[in-house]
Parts: sequence; structure tokens; C-alpha cells
Amino acid sequence: MEAFKPLRREELGVLVRKLRKAAEEGGVVDISEKIGAMNEDIAYKMVLGRNKDNRFDIKAIVEEGIFLMGAFNISDFVPCLSALDIQGLTKRIKKVSTIIDSLLETIIEDHEQVSMTRSGKQGHQEDFVDMLLSLTNKPLKLNDEQVYYLDRTNVKAILLDMIVAAFDTSTATIVWSLAELLRHPRVMKNLQEELQSLIGMDRMVEETDLPKLSYLSMVVKESLRLHPTAPLLVAHESIEDITINGYDIPKKSRIIVNIWTIGRDPNVWSENVEEFYPERFMNNNIELQGHDFQLIPFGSGRRGCPGLQLGLTTIQLVLAQLVHCFNWGLPTGLLPQDLDMTEKFGLSMSKAKHLLSKPTYRLM
Repeated sequence: MEAFKPLRREELGVLVRKLRKAAEEGGVVDISEKIGAMNEDIAYKMVLGRNKDNRFDIKAIVEEGIFLMGAFNISDFVPCLSALDIQGLTKRIKKVSTIIDSLLETIIEDHEQVSMTRSGKQGHQEDFVDMLLSLTNKPLKLNDEQVYYLDRTNVKAILLDMIVAAFDTSTATIVWSLAELLRHPRVMKNLQEELQSLIGMDRMVEETDLPKLSYLSMVVKESLRLHPTAPLLVAHESIEDITINGYDIPKKSRIIVNIWTIGRDPNVWSENVEEFYPERFMNNNIELQGHDFQLIPFGSGRRGCPGLQLGLTTIQLVLAQLVHCFNWGLPTGLLPQDLDMTEKFGLSMSKAKHLLSKPTYRLM
């Protein structure tokens, strides 16, 4: 995280400059496209240690995989049809899986070759792949009762999680948050006042500022409550027989956790569950690390998202920067209450229509 802070700052600075130019021209900006492109660039450089590689289109492959994993599959409801693969989904997901595995293997092999050629050399900036490879086949968590070893398959799985988080989930959360702020000028005003008070109008937001921005944290939590990017998380499997609320769940059952419903349950929150109201998190200790089960957008336990800290930092920093540096208005004739908040169906839940807005630079 710390090693790649300058990279995140640089890429976000590039985005702010582009938006400032658009503001000077008085144009409407496709926020979804701009944020997605920035996160893609950060992912390539930070996670993979390179710019875009013409040998493969990682983003297109990942988007295909996300779509297929969230697609309606009749075999899930009529298992006897699974062998027929009527919709062709199994064939497509196997093809995508093979491509992704080959892609990740190529990336790892490239890093191993570079590592051998630079053996003993100083001054090279390691990327995330280098760091993971340095931990392979070494005992982890030596103080625990169990000792874990990171193998090549684990490295690929972690890389895939990080790439998906960068390309898809982080972008979706930032877009949802900005959309809610545009629909709720009161909340936007409160957040800008916090930023103006704690940061000032003569500089941009730094990562070191994030811990003191309490209202920003509440805004992000509220956005993740209403718009979890993985509304059903990743399927889990029960490791033993268990009874929950009178329901018997046999060992090796597939468990799907509907956090979208939990986030809108009035028994968990309050009667105004459909309202975007960040103040509901004031004076409580609900965090996003997976220990408070009323809010687990990143999952929990060993199957929790390994990119939680990276994703959360990116979301908070980008959102804070955009709200601090710019005033945002909707396209001419569009009222806040008329902003389209339709959700796009899939494994992840993004905004169906791109968010368009008109920025005005506000720093001195």
C-alpha cells in the first residue's frame, strides 16, 4: 500500500487536470468512463507493474468473466440440464477461465524472468506480483496453530481479486457515491464543508488526510450499504452441519449471503432504509473489515476480499478529491430526483447508465 502511494497520487492528479480542463470548457463529463480509465491505469501499473499490454485485453476478459458468473443459468434450478449446457454458459466460462489462467501465468513468468536477470541489482521498484512471488512456498502466520503456504495458484487467485477490484468494484462504488451526492445536495454540502475545514482550499487531499475525514467515511459506508458492488458476495460452502434460526443447513451446502437485503432490512437499520442518510453511522463503531455483519460489502473471514484496504483507500481518496476540487452539477434540465439509479444485473452491481455531470473547479 505505502510503496504505491506516489503512483496513486500521480494518476489521480492526471484525472483532476483532465477534469479541470473540461470544467474550463464548460462541458459535461462522463464520470463513469473517466474514473474507470484511471483505475484501469492504476491497476496495470501497481498490480501488474506495466502499462497496457497489447498481447491481451485484461479488462475485456475480466468483464466477460464477471458477466458469466452473474448470468442466469437454468441449470442452477434444473440440475439435470447441466450436462446439456443449453445456454452455452459452461463452455464460455471454461474458455474465459483458460484465458485468464494463461494470462496470469504469462504475467508471473515475465516477472520471474525479469527477477532472474536483475538478481543482485539495486534500485528496481518491485510491483505487487514481485511481492507475492517473494512469499511463495514460505510459511506464513508462524504464530498460529496452522501454518499456511502461498503457492502459484494462490498468487493467481489474489491477483485476479485485485484486478477485478480495480477494474470493476472500486469504480462502481465511486460512481454510486457521486450519484447519491448529486441526488442529495445536503450531503454533498456537508462533505465539502468537512473537506474545506480540515484540508483547506489551497491544496488537494492526501492519503494521510483520510483518517480524520469522518463524514467522508460515513458517506462511503452509506453508499456501500445501499449499493454493495457484490450484492450476493461470493458463494461459500458450509464445513459442518449447522442450524440457524430453525433452518437446518447440511455440511457442504452452497451458501449465498444476500448483503443487498441485509443493507435494506429495517430490523437491522431503521425505517428509513431506502434513504441515503450517512448520519446513521454517527457515534457507532460499525466498520467495513468484516466483523460487523450488518455491513460486509467486502465479505468476511478467510473468504473476505484480499484487496479490501487497497479498494477502500482508492474509493475514499478519489471521492474526497473529486468532491473537494470540484462543484458538480447535473446536465441541463435534469433534476436531482430524476437521476437514473437503475442497477445493472450481474455478479457485481454497477450503475446501468453512465453518470454524466458538469464540473466547476473550486480550489484557489
